[in-house]
Amino acid sequence: MQFGRSYEEFEVGATYKHWPGKTVTEFDDHMFCLLTMNHHPLHLDVNYAEETTQFGKNVVVGNYVYSILLGMSVPDISGKAIANLEIESLRHVAPTFHGDTLYGETRVLDKWESKSKDDRGVVHVETVGYNQDGKVVCIFRRKVMVPKNSYLEARGGEQPGRPVPQPDKNWPGPDATE
Repeated sequence: MQFGRSYEEFEVGATYKHWPGKTVTEFDDHMFCLLTMNHHPLHLDVNYAEETTQFGKNVVVGNYVYSILLGMSVPDISGKAIANLEIESLRHVAPTFHGDTLYGETRVLDKWESKSKDDRGVVHVETVGYNQDGKVVCIFRRKVMVPKNSYLEARGGEQPGRPVPQPDKNWPGPDATE
């Protein structure tokens, strides 16, 4: 399974559809709110949401929606990234509710080689998140520094830093006969 891409593997105009989707539970939303100290009653208080908001129910906190979509994109976009350079824009265009399932896809807008180091480049991408009905809920653009193949080869290839299992008294090794 591929995890991220090298600079050479990105094509301007390509779209990567992230899989699988993620159903947002009330627990997920509340835990994220509590971990990030966002105690707004729109997210945590059912009575408040039902009685005083236009939605009539709790809305999932936007930063969690963004975080889910960003995480979904990692295997396709930034799994080999050297650095996330910039979140250029982030728009929440419709609410997400408990029980909604989020899906995402990312399109490559542009790419260019680094001016300072010849073993890397920058990709400019736009991620669109939508729910189970196809309703777009979040759109963001970012710039990611990714390695070229030469960078990866110099650091161990596809899975840099991966150790080799060492035979010992519990495992004699792959060539041992029983």
